[in-house]
Amino acid sequence: MTSAAIVYIIGVIVGVVCGDAQPAVRIVHAALWPVGILAFIVTLAVLCVASLIAFPWIAGVLLAAGVLLWTLR
Repeated sequence: MTSAAIVYIIGVIVGVVCGDAQPAVRIVHAALWPVGILAFIVTLAVLCVASLIAFPWIAGVLLAAGVLLWTLR
């Protein structure tokens, strides 16, 4: 069993046992808790794009670094 599966199962057990909602709601929340990780990743991606719009010089630095890394490869 992978470590991700173990973490998921532990999270489901904690969500079902420690929740204070009705049993059906606790089970749904426990089963869907990994969606929070996806939401975190999407939020960071949106913030990175927004920072490129707010600070365009960062885009230039990142582009230059990418070209440099590509040519040194």
